[in-house]
Amino acid sequence: MTRTAFVEPMMTKDDVAAMALAAKKQSGMSWEEIAAKIGMSPVWTHSALMGMNSMPKEAAEAAVSVLGLPQEAALVLMEPPTKEWSQSVPTDPCIYRLYEIIAVYGPTMKALIQEKFGDGIMSAIDFDMQITRVEHPKGDRVKVEMTGKFLKYNNW
Repeated sequence: MTRTAFVEPMMTKDDVAAMALAAKKQSGMSWEEIAAKIGMSPVWTHSALMGMNSMPKEAAEAAVSVLGLPQEAALVLMEPPTKEWSQSVPTDPCIYRLYEIIAVYGPTMKALIQEKFGDGIMSAIDFDMQITRVEHPKGDRVKVEMTGKFLKYNNW
């Protein structure tokens, strides 16, 4: 009879995301503060801690230290993500509005990108984004600024 050693389940990206959110809440730090402490942008830091990007070793180790997470979490943060969405249209109002913007203005954005650059796409890999607050007399504005490398479609 062969005996098999019991192996504890591995920590997942969802586990690390939940721990990161709890640690952020307990610490009282903002995403900007956490990002500054690990040397990355707030947008990328949040996305990586939520499991949507893989962190370089130094950033993962820094995030674990800053948030007081278990050492195993660094290995999980370094793993490549599997980007899956559980629903086709999000129900969170903020995320839904971003979907709505793309639904309404996506074809326009595509047309203008292709008019200025040619037949291709904006990379979401070689990409960055900033989110800032802009004061306005009719109510403060959310400014979302994205830049991505233009990737021309190949002909073969």
